[in-house]
Formats: sequence, structure tokens, C-alpha cells
Amino acid sequence: MAENPAPRRASLVGRIVRALVRLALALAIVFAALLLLYRFVPPPSTLMLGRWLTFRTVERDWVPLSQISPYLIRAVIASEDQRFCSHAGVDWGELNAVLQDEDGPSRGASTLTMQTAKNLFLWPGRSYLRKGLELPMALAIDLAWPKRRVIEVYLNIAEWGHGIFGAEAAAQHHFGKPASRLTPAEAARLAGALPNPILRNPSRPSRALQAAAGRVQRRMNQLGPLANCALPAASAAQASLFMPGALASARLSV
Repeated sequence: MAENPAPRRASLVGRIVRALVRLALALAIVFAALLLLYRFVPPPSTLMLGRWLTFRTVERDWVPLSQISPYLIRAVIASEDQRFCSHAGVDWGELNAVLQDEDGPSRGASTLTMQTAKNLFLWPGRSYLRKGLELPMALAIDLAWPKRRVIEVYLNIAEWGHGIFGAEAAAQHHFGKPASRLTPAEAARLAGALPNPILRNPSRPSRALQAAAGRVQRRMNQLGPLANCALPAASAAQASLFMPGALASARLSV
């Protein structure tokens, strides 16, 4: 009499499911541990790790948020995530608008927190799997870290050229000055380069980058106090400098 293979198949499927559950739990524990560690220590990005593993150079000088120009903080928020201070890691309204676009998604809906999650824990490139992982990771980051820590980490791991990571390295490389001394125009160029930092050079801006920087400056002027949650305490105390019209009166140029 032939042996029934069904119980054997069921046993194999059960072992696979149990192994996947254990793997998921192990990854969740590792993520939680890194989330706690990165709350206090300077973390590397996955792109930085990839360059180190392939023996390529990495330029990155970690600086605290207090040593980054508030103009760059505001420029990045104005360019990438204007509701950064009001959402909990994911901008569900923007995400829903992108998903309901009749012509298909034509723009991203990644918040700065989601981009931080991607840069710290995931891989570059677009995929639904990566986007699906970004969402819970961003919610966890927003729950575990204050807004200022999120923007501090983001600005210290963002890529601004081949092997150039973080605001300090970018400011030194492109403008020959520390990140704390960036002007509004320079900050707008750096923020405008973020969607494609390999092809956009803030020190020698193309017409496309000049146009993008101009849009960033206009948004900075309109942002008002909406980005104050991300500013260091000393800069937040000078919030009147960032009220609508204050930046425009400074005769900014790109």
C-alpha cells in the first residue's frame, strides 16, 4: 500500500512557517536593538556600509544638530516633507493622494522619517517590498526618537555625491565651509540636489538644480514656524527669523 505523502508535505510546510516566524522575530529584535542604539550613537547608512565593504571611500563627519545651519534644516523639510512636524512618521494623506493618482504614482510620498528608515536599514531602489517595510519602521522611529533626532540622523547620513554623506561633508566638499555657516541659498541647493545627489552638483548647479533651489527657497519662505519642531533649541528661540517674508527680505539668490 502506497504511503500517503500529505502528512509529510504538511510537516515540511509547518517547519518552513516556523522557520520564517523565527527569522521575522529575530529581525524584529535586531531592529529594536539598533533603534535603541542609534538613538544615542552616530549610525552609518546602508550605502556607507556598502562602500566600506567594497573598499570605497566614505566622507562623513558627524556633527550634532546644533552645528548644522537652521537654513539647511528648513530647506530639507520644505523640499522633502513639509508636514514633518505634524505627522507620526508617515504622511497618510500624501500617501493616499499618490495612490489615488489616476495616471499612477508620479511622485513619491516618502517622509523624512521614511527616508531615514530606508537609509539606515534598507536598500536603495524602488520596490513595493521596501516601501512596505519603510512604513512600520518609520512609525517605530517616530515613536522612539524625538523629531530633532530624526532630522539629525537624516542630515548626517544623506548622500550628497559619490561617497559624500552628511551635511558637514557636503558643506565642506561643495562650499568649503562648515555646515553651520551655510547660507539660505546654499542650503536650498543642497536640498534641491537630494532627489538625485549623484547627478546634481550643488557647487556647480545646472539650470534644473537652480530651478529646484528656487522652488525650495520659496517654500522655505512660506513654511513659517511649521518646521520649528526640528530646529535646535537656540534656533527655535529665534523663530521670528523664519516667519513668512523674513527670508525673502534677505535678498536671497541661487
